[in-house]
Formats: sequence, structure tokens, C-alpha cells
Amino acid sequence: MITDLQRASILKRVSAYILDFILLVTVITGAAFLLSALLDYDSYVDTLERVYAEYEEEYGIDLDISSEDFSALSREEQKLYDEVNKLMNENEEAIEAYNMTVNLALVIASLSILFGYLILEFVIPIIFKNGQTVGKKVFGIGLIRQDGVRITNLMLFVRAILGKCTVETMIPVYILILIIFGNLGMTGTVILAGIAVLQIALVLTSRTNSAIHDMMAATVAVDMSSQMIFESEADMLAYKNKLHAENAARDKYIP
Repeated sequence: MITDLQRASILKRVSAYILDFILLVTVITGAAFLLSALLDYDSYVDTLERVYAEYEEEYGIDLDISSEDFSALSREEQKLYDEVNKLMNENEEAIEAYNMTVNLALVIASLSILFGYLILEFVIPIIFKNGQTVGKKVFGIGLIRQDGVRITNLMLFVRAILGKCTVETMIPVYILILIIFGNLGMTGTVILAGIAVLQIALVLTSRTNSAIHDMMAATVAVDMSSQMIFESEADMLAYKNKLHAENAARDKYIP
């Protein structure tokens, strides 16, 4: 029946996702470059690298080593590394540059990602209607409530900003940044793996094969060419009652 969920095929969904992902990365990257220039991010990175280089040259060591390489050093070499790290932790210029580098990286990532999702996953779908991004529009996919009713802008906001932007993108990006700067380590890796496993499990086992963002917003991706979309729950119930009455009348007169 056309009132049933006409879920979009995996091929269409993947194709739309790839196109949307390319556009999203392009917008986020452009916004990040602009914000980096406006906030003078590179100057703090250059300062931090200069301080590192000065200590490396003065003490004849390489500060950019892994924990495994550090463990392989002699006790004297490890002691030297600890002393240099202590000196750097007392260097006000290095502390300021490090803190600004981490904080600005988080700010730039947050604002760039938010801007990308606001434009491509919220504003454009409102313009196109039925939750259609550029990719979904190209491949004939739309979004509806799981009962067949047209989605609201609030549902679209929950799906795009809270689900896709915050839970599925910003949280993993924050964790990656903290891992890179050495503040999270194995805990961050475990959290990232947990999010990935949850995402895969939902797509494979949920009734509508929905990811986290669709589960949060109670939406489902459907094929627009065959899906009937109701303006309200009342319209949906009225249509189903009409079908039921027509079927009952037809069955009544069958000899």
C-alpha cells in the first residue's frame, strides 16, 4: 500500500550520503580556514612549534615521540625527557600557546561544523521541503515521520543539529582533538568505538534501519516517487478510515 513506509533503498541512501558528505566537508573546510585566519590560529601553532624546536635543539632530543619509543629509552634519557617536559610546563609562553591552540581548535571545529550542518542539513531541507538535502533531492529521497506524516521543522532541527551535528559529529571530533593533544588517550578511543558500534547496530537492527539521528527525531528516509505523505496525523487517520470503510463495503457485497 502507498500508505506503508516506502523506505529508500540502501543504494540511493548511500549515494545521497556521499554527495551530501562531499558538500558538507567543502563548506566546513572553507569555514574553518576563514575562522583560522580571523582568530589567528596559525600564530599560536607557530609559537608552540618554535618553543618545542628550541628545547629540542638545546637538549638534543625529539619531543615528538610515542609512549612506546619513550619506554624504549634508557633511564637517563627518560629522566632528561621528564626534566624538559617540566621546563616546558613552566614556560608561560608555551603554556599560553598550547592552551590557545587547543581552545581555538575546539572553537573553530565547533563553529565550522555547526555552520555546515545549519546550511546543508537544516536551511536547505526547509527550502526544498520534506527534509531533502541536495543529495536527497538528486536521488529522490525524502524524510517523513515514522507514521507517514510530514516532518516538522522542529523534528528536522533535532535530526540535523542535535543528532547529526552534535552526537554523530561534534562529540567524535572533540574526542579526536583531545586525543591528538594527549588529554584523553584510550578513554577517547573507547568512546569513539562505542558510538560507531551503536550507529552500526541501529542501522542493522532497527525496524526502519535508522541511524542515531533518525532515531532521535523519529524520522525515516523514504522514496519520494512512491511514498504518500500526510499533512497531519488527523489526515492520515482519516485516509486510513476511508480505506477501511471502502474495503468493508466491498467485502459486504461480495457474493
